[in-house]
Amino acid sequence: MKHLPPDREVTQWSLKMSNFTTAMTEFLLMGFSDTHELRILYSLFLFLIYSAGLMGNLLIVIITTFDRRLHTPMYFFLRNLSIVDACFISITIPQASVNSLVNNRAISVPGCAAQIFLLTFTAYVELTLLTVMARDRYVAICQPLLYPVIMSPSVCMQMTLTCLFTGLLYAGFHTGYTFRLSFCQSNVIHQFFCDIPSLLKISCSETFSNTLFLLGSILVIGLGSFVFITASYISILSTVLKFPVKEDQRKAFSTCVPHIIVVSLFLISSSYVYLQPPSDSGSLHDIILSIVCSIVAPFLNPIVYSLRNKQIKEAVRRVMKKKFLLRNK
Repeated sequence: MKHLPPDREVTQWSLKMSNFTTAMTEFLLMGFSDTHELRILYSLFLFLIYSAGLMGNLLIVIITTFDRRLHTPMYFFLRNLSIVDACFISITIPQASVNSLVNNRAISVPGCAAQIFLLTFTAYVELTLLTVMARDRYVAICQPLLYPVIMSPSVCMQMTLTCLFTGLLYAGFHTGYTFRLSFCQSNVIHQFFCDIPSLLKISCSETFSNTLFLLGSILVIGLGSFVFITASYISILSTVLKFPVKEDQRKAFSTCVPHIIVVSLFLISSSYVYLQPPSDSGSLHDIILSIVCSIVAPFLNPIVYSLRNKQIKEAVRRVMKKKFLLRNK
């Protein structure tokens, strides 16, 4: 057998890999099952969970929009959070449900890039909104006389726009920096949606800088938000404990408990999905856990706020009563 010079062997290997990368037009996501009946069952389960989560979040959006009693900074941010949650679960769950039903695992490269951008954007905006909501509770309880000035409608709008704009920059950077890589080892993503860690795993390029930037940004933004939220609630706790009337303490805590639960749900679920190392071979158990962790916060957020917030429950009753009266006219 005739051997080529080492430099020509390297050149030909590079050309083959380049051609393979250029020819790659799609990735393959992990499937739920090879059995048709089980795929239908998983698809139905995802659709039901998605529908419940979407309806719950849209209900909060409608209630906080049309009930003038809820036109306060707290419910302004809650409405935005519900919109983000509805978008978050709409990015992955409907497609996963359809893919399971028709047994189609393929996703185009542009589609994968769009999914990563939108997931990164919504996750970033949700975390920063939760941080801003902690600031809102701190000012309301610790600086009540200055609350109308510090949390004025224009300030709330500026905070929200800042979250959205920085989220676009953050998501755009990580998406672009990920898709500058070459993918020539495999096109199988061991996840039911496109995410950056799984793509880094199958890339044949040097991914150290990508991993460094990803972990660094997660630590800076995630840890920074966690420290800010924790410090805010430590100040809130010390202030509330000084209230002379127990009823005032109870009311103050009742406005904070839903936010604390939602922050905990988001951080725990996000840590599992995005910080665990991607496996070399995805299993059904791992995929189901990823699904549960991906939808647990958006699905439970409206339930937490509806059950723990007296004003939300009263607003729902008023809307239902008004609807009933209009129907009987």
